[in-house]
Amino acid sequence: MAFLSALRGLSVQSHNPFSCFGLGSIRTATKRAGGTVRNNGHSPGKRLGIKKFSDEAVIPGNIIVRQRGTQFHPGQHVGMGRDHTIYALVPGFVRFYTKKWMNGERRYVGVVLNRGEKLPRDESALGRSRYFGLVDLSQTESQRTDSARA
Repeated sequence: MAFLSALRGLSVQSHNPFSCFGLGSIRTATKRAGGTVRNNGHSPGKRLGIKKFSDEAVIPGNIIVRQRGTQFHPGQHVGMGRDHTIYALVPGFVRFYTKKWMNGERRYVGVVLNRGEKLPRDESALGRSRYFGLVDLSQTESQRTDSARA
């Protein structure tokens, strides 16, 4: 019996492999190991897309479409920035339309001066659409000469 009790005492000490070196207990992990995060969160969205829809009124400088690449191409009275942002050059109303191009179609954005006009414009029948920002076209010729004299 003394032999067994001595064995039991050894087994308690032999449970810790470093007890013979005088070291204390071993600390074990209490949390599961986590892997690394590759993309570590995402960057915020860039808020791309159509900002002004068809028949919506715009003034010069209003952004109509923000895009990467040219999903929409600039049409009448609009400009395109170097990041392919399409913006209005004149006050009017936004129009979206498609035109045949090579074997498919291209989508265009334009601005018309009067609500209800259609794009693409039939220039042979209607003439070119022109916007004169410095001249009030609603005045008659006599009113223009009177205001010029004053």
